[in-house]
Amino acid sequence: MTEFHEQDLAGAHFERVSLRGATFDHVRLNDATMQAVDFTGVRIRGALFGESRMRGVGLIDVEISGELRNVVVNGVDIAPLVEAELNRRMPERAKMAPDDSDGFREAWAILERLWDGTIARARTFPEVTLHRSVDDEWSFIQTLRHLNLVSAGWVDRMVLGNASPWHPLDLPWDEAPGWDDIPWDREAQPSLDEVLTVRRERQAMVRRVMESLTDEQLGTEVTRSEPGWPRMEDFPFKECLRIVLNEEWEHRLYAERDLTLLEKEN
Repeated sequence: MTEFHEQDLAGAHFERVSLRGATFDHVRLNDATMQAVDFTGVRIRGALFGESRMRGVGLIDVEISGELRNVVVNGVDIAPLVEAELNRRMPERAKMAPDDSDGFREAWAILERLWDGTIARARTFPEVTLHRSVDDEWSFIQTLRHLNLVSAGWVDRMVLGNASPWHPLDLPWDEAPGWDDIPWDREAQPSLDEVLTVRRERQAMVRRVMESLTDEQLGTEVTRSEPGWPRMEDFPFKECLRIVLNEEWEHRLYAERDLTLLEKEN
C-alpha cells in the first residue's frame, strides 16, 4: 500500500488510477478537476464544497447531511425547500435562529426540555451501549462531551471571556486542527453521570447568559485573540449564541437517530 504523508502533490495528474478503499484525511482538493470518477460507496465527512460545480452527475440513493446554501440542482435552489420541509416536520426548529433576547430564551428552554427527554431515553439503555459508535459516528456519550466543548467555547470563552474554560472530558470535532491547551481524548470512557455533571454546569452557564440577555447585547461584537479556539475578531455576539443553539439542536437529532438504531440492534 502506497502512503503519502505531508506531501505536496499539487498539479498531479491521475488517469485510469484505482483509489478504491483509499483514505483521505485533512487533504486539500481545492480547484481539482474530476471527470468520469466513480464515487459509489464513498463516505465523506467534514467536507467543504464551496463554489463547486458538478455536471452530468448521477445522485442515486445518496444521503447528504449538512449546511445547504445556494445549492442549485437542475436549475432549482433546493436549500429553501429543504429548510421549509424541515421546519414543517419540526415546527420548533424555526425558533433556533432568533433575533431578539426573548427568542433566545425561548429557544434555550425548548432545547433543555427536548434534551431532558433524550437523556431519559438514553438512561433506558445499558451504559456500555451509550459508548457504542453507530455508523462510524460518535457514541451518545461522545456527543454530550462535544456539546460541552461547544458551550465552553462559544459562551464561556467568547461571550464571558474565560480564555481557557475546558474540562478534561471536552471533545473537539474529529476534523479539528488540534490545540495545545484543549483536551482531546476521543477514546476516554467516562460514565454518563460524569459527563452529565459537566453538562449541567455548562447548561446552567448558558441559561444564566440567556436570562440576563438584552437586545442591545445582541447587536454587539466580541473579540478573543488568545491562542486556542474560538479565536475571532469582531465576531457578532448573536452568532456565538446561535451556533450553540444550532449545535444543540442538530446533535440531539443525531443522538435520537442513533438511539433508534441501537434499539433495533438489541
